[in-house]
Amino acid sequence: MIDIMIINMVQTSRIATESKFSTFDFMTSADQRSLRYGIWPIQKEKRKGSILLLVGRSEFLEKYSETIGELNQKGLDVYSFDWRGQGLSSRMLANRHKGFIDNYDIYLNDLKVFFDKIVKPEAVRPLIIIAHSMGGHIALRFLHDHPDTADMAVLTSPMVDIFKSSLFRRLVKLMTRIAVKSGFSHAYTIGSGDYTDEKFDGNQLTSDPVRFMDAIKAIEKQPDLALGGVTYGWLSATLASIDILNQPGYAAKITTPMLMISAGEDKIVSIKAQKKMCTWLPECRFVEIPGARHEIFKETDAVRSIVWREFERFTLIKTEPSIECIGINGRSLFAP
Repeated sequence: MIDIMIINMVQTSRIATESKFSTFDFMTSADQRSLRYGIWPIQKEKRKGSILLLVGRSEFLEKYSETIGELNQKGLDVYSFDWRGQGLSSRMLANRHKGFIDNYDIYLNDLKVFFDKIVKPEAVRPLIIIAHSMGGHIALRFLHDHPDTADMAVLTSPMVDIFKSSLFRRLVKLMTRIAVKSGFSHAYTIGSGDYTDEKFDGNQLTSDPVRFMDAIKAIEKQPDLALGGVTYGWLSATLASIDILNQPGYAAKITTPMLMISAGEDKIVSIKAQKKMCTWLPECRFVEIPGARHEIFKETDAVRSIVWREFERFTLIKTEPSIECIGINGRSLFAP
C-alpha cells in the first residue's frame, strides 16, 4: 500500500587498519579487492538497533559523518562501506577518477560479503537500511534477492531511473551499446571527465552552501577520495540494472517495509520512476519534499528536519541526546 504525502518546505539555512582514518578498516571482496568500511557503535546499554548505510555514486564515508552522528544519537549502531571504484576502496581502472563497473552483480556481491562478514555477526535488531541514490537502487535489488536481510528500509532519492523521457532513454542506450561494442567501455561518457572542484552556484545537489563544502573539504584533506564522471561501461551496467529493477513483478517480491523520500527539485534521478516503484512495492510510504535537491542528507536544516521527522515516524526510533558514539577503535567518533 502506498501512502503519498507532499510536504511544503520552509527554507532555512577489522582486517587492516588505515592509519589516516583510524575509525575505518578494510575487508577483502570475493575477488580479492580491498573494500574500506566503518563501524560506529554506541554504548551497549543504549542500543535500539542498527543501520546499514549505503551511499550514492562517487560518495565516501567521510561525507556522512554528520548523519552518522545523528543516527548514533538515536541509539543506532551504524555500518557502512565505500563501494568498489570509489572512496578508498579499490578503484577499477588505472585512472582512479573514472567511474566504472562491469555489472551491478559486483556491487551486490560486495554488499553480501560486507553483510555476512561484518554486519550480520554483530548487528542489533531491528536492522534498518538507509540508502541514497545509487545505494538505494542497489538496496532494492539486494532486498529482492535477500528478503530477510533488513527489518525496514529508508531510501532517499533512490536511483530507480535516470531518465525522464523514454525516447531519450532509447537513444542513450543505443549510443552506449555502440560505444561499448566499439571498445570504449573505459572511456568517459560525453561531458564527463576527471574530478574538479564544483561551484555552489548552479549545483544540482544541495541548496545548503555549508554542507555543499563537506565533500570538497574531505577531498582536499585526502585527494584519493575524489571520483570523476562515469564511463560508458558504468552507464551500460547501470541501464541494464535499471531494466532488471523495472521488470514486471520484480518489485512485488520486495516485501521489506519501505520509506521512500524524494527530493522535489531532483535533477539527477527520476521522481516519476520513484513514485511508480513505490506503487509496485507491497509496503511503501512515499514522501516528497518540494524544493529539496538530490542530496537530501546534505540539504538545509529545514529539509533534514523533515527527513528525520519522517524517519522517526516510520521507525519509531527517536533521538537520545545523552548517547555517545564510539569508533571501532574505541574512540569517540567526534573526539578531537
